[in-house]
Amino acid sequence: MKVALARTRNSRISLKHAIQICKFLENKRLHKAKSFLENVLNGKESFKGKYYTNATKEFLSLLKAVEANAKKKGLNVEKLFIKMIKADKGETLRLPKRAKFVPRRAKTTNLTVMVEER
Repeated sequence: MKVALARTRNSRISLKHAIQICKFLENKRLHKAKSFLENVLNGKESFKGKYYTNATKEFLSLLKAVEANAKKKGLNVEKLFIKMIKADKGETLRLPKRAKFVPRRAKTTNLTVMVEER
């Protein structure tokens, strides 16, 4: 069983949006998932009427990274399936305060994708 893995840490996207995208992309072919995300960015397709543009950009870059990792390992790119894709809660970043306002906290998300050659 040949697999390739890619991760991002502390992506500034919504965990809720990331989980919705993960549920949709699981067990899909890699090239179909990439083309779907590109269509979402262009406004041709949507996730049940929603677009999640920031999260979609992060997932698209993550899928490109895992495809490059698979090529490096010598896997056939045409036969890749998304075996596991998940989103976890990341660190909470503290953003500096502006003028007299209270400093804000930014929530982040950790993303992981594993592809398998079938």
